[in-house]
Amino acid sequence: MRRVGIITALSTLFMVMSASAALATTTITAANGPTGAHFQAGTSAVCTINVNGTTVDCSSYQVAGVGNANATASLTANYTANVTCSNKGTNPNNDVESQATSFSTGTTTGNLNPKNGKLTVPALSTSAPTSPPAGSCPNGNWTAAFASGSPTLVSYSYTLTFAGFTGAWLTITP
Repeated sequence: MRRVGIITALSTLFMVMSASAALATTTITAANGPTGAHFQAGTSAVCTINVNGTTVDCSSYQVAGVGNANATASLTANYTANVTCSNKGTNPNNDVESQATSFSTGTTTGNLNPKNGKLTVPALSTSAPTSPPAGSCPNGNWTAAFASGSPTLVSYSYTLTFAGFTGAWLTITP
C-alpha cells in the first residue's frame, strides 16, 4: 500500500512539474554569457501571465559567476485588439467602423552592474494600455476605444543580455 502511495505522489509531482514547464520555455545560451554564469542557488527566472490575461510579470533573480560583465534585462509583450472608432458628430454613440490592430509594450532594466561577480536582476512587468495606441483609427478626429474583450496578449519575450555578447544569455517565451 505504501508503494502505491509513493508512486501516486511521484506521478502527481511529475504532472505538476510538466504542466508548469509547459507554460513557458526558458533557454540559456551559455555562449552568450561569461564562462561560469549560472543562477544563484535558490533563485530562478520565471515569467507568468497575470489573471487579467494582459499583464506579464517576470520575477527577480540572481546570476552568479558573471565577473564584471554588465547586463540588461528586457520584457516585450505583443497584443492584438479590435478598436471601435466613433466620430464626434451628431450621434457619437454610433461607431463609424471597427479596426483590428496590433501593438507591443515593453520595459527594460537599463544597465545592471554586478557586485562581487553576482548580478541581481530586478522584477519586470508590462501591461496592455487602457486605451488604443495613437493612430488606431484612420481619421485622427475620431475617438478610438477597445472593443469588448480587447486587447489580447499574443506573445511575450523576456531576455537577459550581457554586454559584449551578440545575443541573449537567457530567453523566456510562452
